[in-house]
Amino acid sequence: MKYPIIFLGIAALLTACQPNHKQIMISDTTIQASITAITTAHPEADVALVTRGVEQVATLWQENDGSEVDFQDLVSRSYAGTCEEKQMLYKRLAYIIEQCNQSADMLNNTLQEPTTLLGKGEPTQVDWIISGYSPMAHFAEDMFANKIAHICVLNFPHYSLEEKNTLGKDWSRQEWAYARLGDVFTDRVPGKVMATYSQALSEAENYIAGYNIMMHCLRNEQDEQFWQEPMALLSHWNLRDELKSNYATVPHAHEKQEMIYQVMLRIIRQEIPNCVVSNDKLLWCPTTNDVSGNPDSDIKLKVDISREPDTRYQQIINIFHALQAIDKHRPDAPSHVLRTFNEDLQIPFEEIEALFTQLIQSDEVKQVARIIRERLGRDLRPYDIWYDGFKSRSNISEDVLTAETQKRYPDAKAFEKDMPRMLMELGFAPEKAKELASHIVVEAARGSGHARPCVGREQPARLRTRVGAKGMDYKGYNIAVHEFGHNVEEVISLYDMDYYTLAGIPNTGFTEASAFLFQERDLQLLRNTTQLSHNTEQLFDLIWGMYEIMGVSLVDIQMWKWLYDHPKANAADLREAVIAIASEVWNEYYAPVLGEKDSPLLAIYSHMVGYALYLPAYPIGNLVQYQLEEHLAQCTTQAEWAKEYTRIYQQGCLTPDAWMRGAVGKPMSVEPILTAVREALNQ
Repeated sequence: MKYPIIFLGIAALLTACQPNHKQIMISDTTIQASITAITTAHPEADVALVTRGVEQVATLWQENDGSEVDFQDLVSRSYAGTCEEKQMLYKRLAYIIEQCNQSADMLNNTLQEPTTLLGKGEPTQVDWIISGYSPMAHFAEDMFANKIAHICVLNFPHYSLEEKNTLGKDWSRQEWAYARLGDVFTDRVPGKVMATYSQALSEAENYIAGYNIMMHCLRNEQDEQFWQEPMALLSHWNLRDELKSNYATVPHAHEKQEMIYQVMLRIIRQEIPNCVVSNDKLLWCPTTNDVSGNPDSDIKLKVDISREPDTRYQQIINIFHALQAIDKHRPDAPSHVLRTFNEDLQIPFEEIEALFTQLIQSDEVKQVARIIRERLGRDLRPYDIWYDGFKSRSNISEDVLTAETQKRYPDAKAFEKDMPRMLMELGFAPEKAKELASHIVVEAARGSGHARPCVGREQPARLRTRVGAKGMDYKGYNIAVHEFGHNVEEVISLYDMDYYTLAGIPNTGFTEASAFLFQERDLQLLRNTTQLSHNTEQLFDLIWGMYEIMGVSLVDIQMWKWLYDHPKANAADLREAVIAIASEVWNEYYAPVLGEKDSPLLAIYSHMVGYALYLPAYPIGNLVQYQLEEHLAQCTTQAEWAKEYTRIYQQGCLTPDAWMRGAVGKPMSVEPILTAVREALNQ
């Protein structure tokens, strides 16, 4: 396989970031004496497991934890020597972690309500500050201080990803649960450092949540207005979805798409006048970048029309600096890039790179592009990366769909009340549907919407989406169904779980897969139609969506590589670098298919600003989604579909490889979707 030059730096970065362990304070003599003391007191103990636990505690021991005598005393008297003692210790530690997690999350949710939800009043200065507070920032630090973390590591040591994939094939559910408990205390990053990182993320998220483009205030060079009704669209989510909606037969569809494209370019390049962001008192022509007074406004002001001062990129710089502080305390994984792939995603970078490049360079993608070109009857434009004509709803005006959603869902609570019906529509038994829905609360979001998971069994999962004054429009409904898919997975993989430390999924891509499964069925849930499997159009839609998001992810990855190569860069430096990176990825993989060289369009995603390498989870989710769809297509009834979906997500947070083999009997791959598309094209 050809490895593009753009990724050589990433490979070098990952090589440079291989484990570089700090000096261990505890001597080999004390370590061996401690192991001997434990195995003498517990002759039946597994010596290899005892050794692993003692050595890992020694690696994490710091001067303020005590002397070597204190170390030996703690490990010697804290080992659970029998299966019964270990089970009791596991249950107690898991309970403590669950209670701390959910108590902190409930507090965090309450503190963030003014900045995340509508109907809570306008956020004050204090609200914006407190929204960045993290109640769990000092949790690990406190647990090491009181020695709970040391006891946990001793009895439930950590296993590497490679070990989990190898040894885990023979593990029982209990052994998996013990191994996942061993992932809780693997480093000692100070609470102050974690709090700073949490604050940086919160500030970036708040920046994104308040970044709206007033579409009814946009004009073209002929002073024409294409959006007549007031419409505030969040960047980038709502802008993209509005662009997609104009593949239907609606007035000025192509002109609207071109205008949105210009808006996106202005945002990426930070050429957008700062005064037009979230401001409905001014008119703006994205093509010429001219600003004028709004004739409908009574406010007559002298306006500063200078561009946004690289605020978008400053948010990323702030997060990077906060991560650099974490890097200093992680000699075993001293970069956010390394931690993302090896710890969060649990898939080595090389594997992800190979999957992504295999698909985006495939002949199947090029053939789908030719179909799109034929249907549009014109040369492709860069924004056709979001072509939406393969969906069954694409020939339906969004105004028609919005009329239906606003009537059915005048507020967030109406959607919440309708969730049991939607679940029954998907095949869940009435009692199960009511049970799942009872653990989900629906709230009107100030931003684009998101799913907030339940991290303990005494609180609900939260579904958040935009709900306008007239009710939930189709964009909000489509997002809500996506988040509903997250929430259903979150409830099943917590409430139906046999061990708390196995609650969840392997990585965020696997919950995205569930969200995509639900979102794909939004019309089924709205109009009571039946859908059990993919048809040809849906195959084309899925691979085209993968083609788009994989390129976006490559830009995100390369941006973080650049940051580590240029640690002293400022926001202006980063802006120029991102534009260059996005253009390079575009020219390599997209210009030959979509035309227009040097387009930086792939850099529009707001995730790049506030979510620090989250984007690769989406194409992983797409790949998992298709393999799940292929597997679930064998179900002959909706009830069977719901039962199998439930079984799959009851596996919990195994490694991605183990989860996929348990779900569909094979590892994650692009071959299934490529094969299916190839067969559809041949037909």
